[in-house]
Amino acid sequence: MVHSNVEAVTKELRQRSESARTAFLRQTQRQADMGKTRASLSCGNIAHAVAASCQQDKQHMLDMTTANVAIISAYNDMLSAHAPYADYPDQIKAALQPLGHTAQVAGCVPAMCDGVTQGQPGMEMSLFSRDVIAQATAISLSHNVYDATLLLGVCDKIAPGQLMGALAYAHLPTLFVPSGPMSTGTTNEEKVGVRQAYAAGDVGKEALLAMECQAYHSPGTCTFYGTANTNQLVLEAMGLILPGAAFVAPNSALRHALTCYAATALASQCAGSATYRPLCDVVTEKSVINGVVALLASGGSTNHTIHLVAMARAAGIILTWEDIDTLSHVVPLLTRMYPNGPADINAFEAAGGVPTLMVHLHALGLLHDDTLPAVGQFSDQLTTPRLDQGQLVWEPAAPSTDTGVIAASGSHFSSTSGLRMLSGNMGNAVIKVSAVAPAHRVVCAPARVFDCQHQVEQAYQRGEFNQDVVVVVRFNGPAANGMPELHKLMPILGNVQKMGYQVALVTDGRLSGASGKVPAALHVCPEAMHGGALAVIKDGDLITLDANAGVLTCHADLSLRPVTEPPQATNTWGRDLFAAARQQVSRADEGATYLFPSPRA
Repeated sequence: MVHSNVEAVTKELRQRSESARTAFLRQTQRQADMGKTRASLSCGNIAHAVAASCQQDKQHMLDMTTANVAIISAYNDMLSAHAPYADYPDQIKAALQPLGHTAQVAGCVPAMCDGVTQGQPGMEMSLFSRDVIAQATAISLSHNVYDATLLLGVCDKIAPGQLMGALAYAHLPTLFVPSGPMSTGTTNEEKVGVRQAYAAGDVGKEALLAMECQAYHSPGTCTFYGTANTNQLVLEAMGLILPGAAFVAPNSALRHALTCYAATALASQCAGSATYRPLCDVVTEKSVINGVVALLASGGSTNHTIHLVAMARAAGIILTWEDIDTLSHVVPLLTRMYPNGPADINAFEAAGGVPTLMVHLHALGLLHDDTLPAVGQFSDQLTTPRLDQGQLVWEPAAPSTDTGVIAASGSHFSSTSGLRMLSGNMGNAVIKVSAVAPAHRVVCAPARVFDCQHQVEQAYQRGEFNQDVVVVVRFNGPAANGMPELHKLMPILGNVQKMGYQVALVTDGRLSGASGKVPAALHVCPEAMHGGALAVIKDGDLITLDANAGVLTCHADLSLRPVTEPPQATNTWGRDLFAAARQQVSRADEGATYLFPSPRA
């Protein structure tokens, strides 16, 4: 029995989306009606497509009864989470060859690392890279010689962008193939402590660098529960990753077996087979709600209040912040991973991982169990993979083996979830409260207004935050400068809080998935660039951020104030190439995308 609030939100979502979803499904059906697209190509077309293949693969590709799987890879050897993908195409091809099927690297998408660009000019291109990746994915599939799609991508904007692009070819069976997290390096408490000590000037850069290199030390995803790992958890909950596959270690025997199984299972589900399962049947209103529920129950990244909206929109589904907020009041917090607790993603996996979390959510009636995952049935999502004498098998997920990381059945860490919406005369915003202590969830203090995080850093170094303060960072929305993450602020504001002052952040920018103990009203809409209230806030204005009541209010009369002009842009590190994107991009609560018209239009 599905919880009444979940059922109600799903019903409203379906009604709101009816027109857009119908158009999406109609377009997808037209693509499916074309049949095996390789067969419709001219002799010259198909000759180009098979020219680089070995003779055996060429014969299989010319045989229209076999499957040719597209590999869309985010491999590069700088980004730790994607470096393991170097060998995946060969693994996939080797798994398919005995069955007479083939695979081709249809294209590679850009994969930038927010960990490298935090606080740097490149961060202004980070969010827009998601839409570029969506376009690159669609371009890669445009050759129309493929029967299914394997998406090799993990991190912040990469996996959402790949799914958005793949949904333009939603008649194809589609599955994500993860790479897995790196092993645990330093503890998260040590990481935060050294960063705050460096911000305060108590330790030098050498100590900071040594700690950071210990934390980020090998191939695989970062181990904290940020945006990358939230991607994996949410995608598995939506049925787009094999059950239990999200957080298996790179280069392990189990990881290799799961990669091979993903390839062969997907190849068996192509059009014309009895088990044909196109992507459009997997990404539905109900699977999107399952993804939202998993996000909320795990205290995931605030970035997904943007990414889930955009991914859903690519499937003709109009998800809103109000939907997420309504669910947040009935979905309990069931995990504790940094920044919501000391554990990392490896501890979560050891405690039972996504299948154990799914079992708990299903028992609470918070998941739709009539969804179709990309492979198998919903019941399979409640199982865990292992190797039995070298053979891949799945068994029922066990209860949590560490109830400090995944709550025991019938228990929770909080009766409501970690993400909420704030509203008031400053607009709408989202906040992650799961890591914020109850004593810090209500802040009422004078504003200090800045146009970038570097100005905040300079003010802190001048000793200007020795008081209660609400730091307002404006003109950092998608239309202003691409909505960079403002992660540099966290150690600074954490130190202000540590000194005993009330402190909060209010911004139309983003914050890393590692946003933590300082209350932060993020993604404020309308943004300052579009004349939102942030553009008229002044130093000294009294602001209340009340995470308990969902309120974000400035106590000054804002109605007659002139709108502040945006600062002059000086960053030319590729920024100019995205001028059109900034002009067309939708609001944060509409997915901050330039690919689709606003649902408000």
